[in-house]
Amino acid sequence: MFLKSSTITQGPSRAPARSYLKSIGFSDEDLRKPIIGIANTWTETMNCNYKLRDLAVYVKEGVRAAGGTPMEFNTIAISDGITMGTEGMKASLVSREVIADSIELVARGHMFDGIVALVACDKTIPGAAMALLRLNTPGVILYGGSILPGRYKGHDITIQDVFEAVGAHARGKITDADLLEIENNACPGAGACGGQFTANTMATVMELIGLSPMGTAAVPQVDVRKQEVARRCGHIILDCVKHDRKPRDIATRKAFENAIAGVAGTGGSTNAVLHLIAMAREAGVELVIEDFNPINNRTPLFVDLKPGGKYVAVDVDLAGGIGVIAQRLMDGKFVDGSALTCTGRTFAEEAADAKETPGQKVIRPLSDPLKLTGGLQILRGSLAPEGCVVKLAGHDKLMHRGPARVFEREEDAMLAVTEGRIQAGDVVVIRYEGPRGGPGMREMLGVTSAIAGSGLSESVALITDGRFSGATHGFMVAHVAPEAANGGPIAAVHEGDSILVDVAGGVVNIEVDAAELAARLKEWKPPAVRYPTGVFAKYVALVSSASEGAVTGRA
Repeated sequence: MFLKSSTITQGPSRAPARSYLKSIGFSDEDLRKPIIGIANTWTETMNCNYKLRDLAVYVKEGVRAAGGTPMEFNTIAISDGITMGTEGMKASLVSREVIADSIELVARGHMFDGIVALVACDKTIPGAAMALLRLNTPGVILYGGSILPGRYKGHDITIQDVFEAVGAHARGKITDADLLEIENNACPGAGACGGQFTANTMATVMELIGLSPMGTAAVPQVDVRKQEVARRCGHIILDCVKHDRKPRDIATRKAFENAIAGVAGTGGSTNAVLHLIAMAREAGVELVIEDFNPINNRTPLFVDLKPGGKYVAVDVDLAGGIGVIAQRLMDGKFVDGSALTCTGRTFAEEAADAKETPGQKVIRPLSDPLKLTGGLQILRGSLAPEGCVVKLAGHDKLMHRGPARVFEREEDAMLAVTEGRIQAGDVVVIRYEGPRGGPGMREMLGVTSAIAGSGLSESVALITDGRFSGATHGFMVAHVAPEAANGGPIAAVHEGDSILVDVAGGVVNIEVDAAELAARLKEWKPPAVRYPTGVFAKYVALVSSASEGAVTGRA
């Protein structure tokens, strides 16, 4: 078995490299074994990734037991939840690219034979997957796991409840004491956000696409079983190296379609559209936003999870894990069971091993789904010629027509909601929050939660060239492309213009005469550059449209 790492570690000319490595405890025997990079996204700035440094210890135990030598390194992570609603949130999507680039650089520099990536918060998961697909070095993704739910007045709560409580508090619906109690109880320990928000959506994606071993992601971060999950990943990566099983062998077109079916069936985050397109580009797989609708339309929504449903992420673990979701998808013939996974077994073989907990209610039978079609839809129209995505989980609304209430940034819209200036029937339009315009395509959880907390989620629509948190619910349209900063039609919307969102018709239109819209766009001028230097300036110069995954490079 040829080891790429031998280029670094073997032969007389490599004596200086071995000398360095011996100074930190590696032996000649260690350096003759496959070298496994442990890419850790641990950080002390958030709960989501807080335990990953502890988890890495058990991954390394598994690597050593299987005959490899682990070498851990760190990359970055930005908390979406903590930065939400501030300028700091602009760093979130940008971090996906930096995570991918940094894992790629360390792996190319040190010529690892395999990689285990430890991930948890939203952008670390697709960022790590993009790196593995770009490198095409044997790799495994280990999700740190969800947070446990908090408790408030006898029921489970998540961070979603805190954001919505802010809106309720602003409208006088709850007291200061109520808000503080919700704040103090929603997040009881380490782990990623506790619904089918972006982190758990993408963790589900990684199991169903085959880059994470099935049966690993649903185990909560603070659960002692996670230690054995981590050891198992250490064994699996050595098997991948031994058999030269690479990420692009796994993440094929059929695997991407399996993952999309999982997003549809679980009511997952709209961010999955952005991330799967970005991953596909790294894998060399043709995937465009139009590919999502046929899969969504044939896949029922059958997993009852927040933000639109009743249950929290750990209830999936209690129900038997993501493997039970995979079984349902197999039973309904919504996926291709022949797809390879990182264990060397097929999707069908892995799904067959799942054991459903008798009486569980979160993963519903296919005979009794929440909806006959999945939880999101791609729309096009005069407001979004390149497309956009609308979230359908958690409500039955399929059409909204109303006057535009136009805001040039998220903070202005948030103020309007909390001050009671948004009324039933309105269409809140937030622009210049796209990949280039933000820059960084901020999520709008503060605004969408304030709308929900104000009791307007059924009567108000929101449209943006930015993104939504996976915790968002209501009649919300995101990823409008072209974005305002690129001169898309959303830049020409005037206060009071009639906006139509028609899911059944597949359209999102500005109901303005085409000649008038063209005249407005001809008069449009790009906004001043907000960040002329640094990482944001680089990002603005390189980033593609949201309809293309908002990537900064080409596979």
